[in-house]
Amino acid sequence: MTKKILYTFFISAALATGCNKSYLDRLPLDQISDETFWKTEKQLILAVNGCYGTLKGRNQIDLEYMGDNILHASSTDFQTIGSGNFTADLGTINSEWRSGYAGIRQCNTFLENYSKASVSDAKKKEVLAAEVRVIRAYLYSYLVMCWGDVPLVTKSLDIEEAYGPRDPEQQVVDFIFAELDAAAAILPKEIPTAADLGRIRKGAALGLKARVALYYGKLDVAEKAAKDVMDLNVYALYEQGGNKTTAYNSLFTYAGKLSRGANRETMMARLYLDDLNTHNLSRETQLPDGVVRFNATKSFVDDYLCSDGLPITKSPLYKENNYQDVFTNRDPRMTQTVLAPNARWGGRFDGNPANTNPDIYTAPKFRSDRRGAVTTTGYYFTKYVELTTVPLVGRDANDIHILRYAEMLLTYAEARQEQGKLTQADIDQTINLLRNRVGMHPMVLTELAANGMNVRDEIRRERRIELVMEGMRYFDIKRWKIGPVLANDVKGMKKEWAVVPGDLSSVRTDAQGYIVAMTGRTFADRNYLWPVPQVQYDRNTTLGQNTGWTK
Repeated sequence: MTKKILYTFFISAALATGCNKSYLDRLPLDQISDETFWKTEKQLILAVNGCYGTLKGRNQIDLEYMGDNILHASSTDFQTIGSGNFTADLGTINSEWRSGYAGIRQCNTFLENYSKASVSDAKKKEVLAAEVRVIRAYLYSYLVMCWGDVPLVTKSLDIEEAYGPRDPEQQVVDFIFAELDAAAAILPKEIPTAADLGRIRKGAALGLKARVALYYGKLDVAEKAAKDVMDLNVYALYEQGGNKTTAYNSLFTYAGKLSRGANRETMMARLYLDDLNTHNLSRETQLPDGVVRFNATKSFVDDYLCSDGLPITKSPLYKENNYQDVFTNRDPRMTQTVLAPNARWGGRFDGNPANTNPDIYTAPKFRSDRRGAVTTTGYYFTKYVELTTVPLVGRDANDIHILRYAEMLLTYAEARQEQGKLTQADIDQTINLLRNRVGMHPMVLTELAANGMNVRDEIRRERRIELVMEGMRYFDIKRWKIGPVLANDVKGMKKEWAVVPGDLSSVRTDAQGYIVAMTGRTFADRNYLWPVPQVQYDRNTTLGQNTGWTK
């Protein structure tokens, strides 16, 4: 199978069959029918690849707008969701529902028909089916984490079944676990070769199970699934030949693409190829002629520990007399994630008129004059930036990581801690591997106690720092039940640090002089679940509505 075939998703339009629930868009009737399509191994592979096309890609990063790590320059529906100021008729609420079920429909159709195809290797056919089961479980995981109770659709429906209520959340979660267990029993454990690049393996099934189990507080299940991944002995952190100053950042550039062959960390990804399917993430992150789409928040920047392992409120190493001080003596992942002065960038001229080298960043730019990347908080990202593609519009072929081995290490540590079983040995084989990759001070339980630091808080901090820009923060906030943090004002750097003070003359600040980039956010208990999309409720009132949202 060629890489080009792997990304041939047009076949998805040919997989509709029968009648579907009201919340599913009906595909055109003038498409290939089941009777003529499910014949050959090639057709089967094309159908599976169509299912892979339903995985989140570039929009995985957009989920970050719902949390407190990133601020968009203007607004997006995801950011509106994070602000708490939205209703059931918000477009993205419906599009996420529709796209989830559209993908599930493809998977269901495949699983109902794949056995008809003539495949020389019967085991290969079942492996393909197992891949699709993981994809379907992945799609359902987002649906239940957003809405709770959702319709559990596992087959093509006839008209009598088209209108029905939602199924209990726990029933759907149990279904996800069962599907992932069944898939894990069939899928090979080895990392795919170049011929099967990007295909789902046993580790991905177990890893997704660990993620969902942790979200739902099934700590023993999460612990075991994460440990099962670790015990496969096929995954490892990407370390770029031991270069601690760039290893973390490089994972999210072309150097870390699965096609380069050196990345054993990424367990599940949406792959992109030059001249075939690309996105625009690098350019949007350091937009050289406008306002960047991803602005790091003060809340996120402040959460990085100092290089001695202490938070900025406790460490004697931390000073904040100027902009450069913010980046000095911090966890090395900070400057591999958030753009620091004197680093290379693609944003061209910055906010320092004395800087004559457009390739080197020296100061945040606030004046929008189409001559350099503009920020609203004072902080830019460098994670996920492939510098070679920043000048190009829509030409970024960087992989989007959906599930990484690093998450499994964090999941195992958190699950052990929440069960009261965490030991220093556990930390050494999980969190300290992440820290060692970049040369960060290790986490030591006795040191945390001596400095009055809460172990739970530090594990959560570690997760926020390691997984930023990977779409997980909002869901972590929900499962930890700390939703009110989303109601806080979004802030940036101190206004006085601007090289050209006049550029911020009209910008609002708090009492300490920090930029207030967004205010008026709110959070109520109802926000732990999304409302059923208004258009879906109007079509099928038996879906009901989540508590606190108007029907």
